[in-house]
Amino acid sequence: MVKETRSPQEAPSNLMRNYTLFILTLVYAFNFIDRQILVILQPLIKKELMLSDTQLGLLSGIVFAFFYTIIGIPIARYADRANRRNIIAASLAIWSAMTALSGFAANYMQLALARMGVGIGEAGGSPPAHSMISSMFKPQKRATALAIYSAGLYLGVLLGFSLGGYFGENFGWRATFLIVGLPGLLLALIFLFTVKEPARATQPPAELSNIKGTLAKIWALKSFPFIAFGCAMAAFISYGTSSFMPSFMVRYHQVPLSEIGFLLGLTSGGGGIIGSYLGGYLTDKFGAKDVRWYLWLPGIFGVSAIPFGIAVYHVESLDLMLGLYFCLVILGTSYLAPSIAVCHRLVGPHMRALSSALLFFVLNLIGLGGGPLFVGWLSDAMTASRGVESLHWALTIGVSIAFIKGYFFWMGGKNLPADIAKLSEDNS
Repeated sequence: MVKETRSPQEAPSNLMRNYTLFILTLVYAFNFIDRQILVILQPLIKKELMLSDTQLGLLSGIVFAFFYTIIGIPIARYADRANRRNIIAASLAIWSAMTALSGFAANYMQLALARMGVGIGEAGGSPPAHSMISSMFKPQKRATALAIYSAGLYLGVLLGFSLGGYFGENFGWRATFLIVGLPGLLLALIFLFTVKEPARATQPPAELSNIKGTLAKIWALKSFPFIAFGCAMAAFISYGTSSFMPSFMVRYHQVPLSEIGFLLGLTSGGGGIIGSYLGGYLTDKFGAKDVRWYLWLPGIFGVSAIPFGIAVYHVESLDLMLGLYFCLVILGTSYLAPSIAVCHRLVGPHMRALSSALLFFVLNLIGLGGGPLFVGWLSDAMTASRGVESLHWALTIGVSIAFIKGYFFWMGGKNLPADIAKLSEDNS
């Protein structure tokens, strides 16, 4: 493993470490409130702007993901050498402002441009945050710390669905974008003036001056491509299915939008918080004895989720469907924190943000970019043969491909010890 040096004077206090982790988690929650608010508002937007499921899939998928992934690489490279706190604060202000502007969109193209702006802002959020957390926590505790941070994602989903459903039904989708976007500008100021930049190694290695060479060095790790594509398939399934859950509940269970927000907030948000934390905690526990379990455990959980996922879209009882979906979310959200922790274990302090950005590039371009578009396209394509059941079957097919995710995580775990052994030799 890459050895780290940090003097005791440079180490943050426990209070500052925990506060920084807390507020980073809150920022990540705002990240996903602003990203996922579109999902709960889809039925309202579809009706007013007269959009197809494919267009909705594009809005929540590739329109956002393309800019989010492409711009994330140079921002992460800059974050590996610059002040990460300032980058996160600026990014938060940008994506919050663009979320608010989404409420002024008069047509599909204007809404797409606003969502592109949200993607550009959010590109500077997670990779610098991952790097800050890894600078503050030891390798043996990183998966747990990153799991707490990743739980912010699902806190954002919980709040986004709950608030979005309530505000959307009572004030309309345009006002809802304003209501959820503007508070992020205040949080950006709080973050900027209360968080300290954690210390890291004094100078980056000379061979890392070239971004292309650094990316090639990360990708050359035998386990990294498997980790990246495993995460991508996990995201492909989760983004593809969750993006259409509100539409599914409206069409097949006739649930009012305000109730959908509350119910999905509890199941998607609550289940995600539990799954994310358990993924980090359990992999830190099992990984202490055998590092391969950092990837094997999320892979096993992912495959185990398939029967729950298929059942979600076939049962008639709403209560049973929600219970099954809650279990599906817990099992399907255990992968992210261990994957990030492993990637940071394989690189030095001045490559962490970039390794996260490269991981998120693959994850989001395939998962976020392709998942919603795939399900939306599949639903439209099967309309002629399946009628109103088309979305039902599109979601069933989407959730059934988790075997691919399991394969990638299994192979990543098999190659992980060799990568760690090679890094130990290189740094001995």
